[in-house]
Amino acid sequence: MQIISTQNAPKAIGPYSQAVVSNGMVYISGAAGVDPKTGMLLDGIEKQAEQAIKNIDSILKTAGTDFSKVVKTTCFLQDMADFSVFNGIYEKAFVSKPARSCVAVKELPAHFLCEIEVIAEV
Repeated sequence: MQIISTQNAPKAIGPYSQAVVSNGMVYISGAAGVDPKTGMLLDGIEKQAEQAIKNIDSILKTAGTDFSKVVKTTCFLQDMADFSVFNGIYEKAFVSKPARSCVAVKELPAHFLCEIEVIAEV
């Protein structure tokens, strides 16, 4: 097992890693719309979703892979009313059309509006 860490994505805010590589797969912890340079959560679902995807891109690159190798995502939305905006941003990055679950949750950590977990081949 190899721990993946990059300065180009926000540091973990708890006792976990940004990602872990095991048996040829990378498992990325939930990525949110936090700017890694400032540590600040961006405003609005559009900016948060775009930043979450940028953070995922940085972690994928650090792990030696990219969006074309993503096989599964799990997406969490604070409000399902944000689904169409979120989905429009999501589909631009996840062009390989990985398997996906998307659910609304009552609350996400640190007031996130969305969070995306990713599993990809390395």
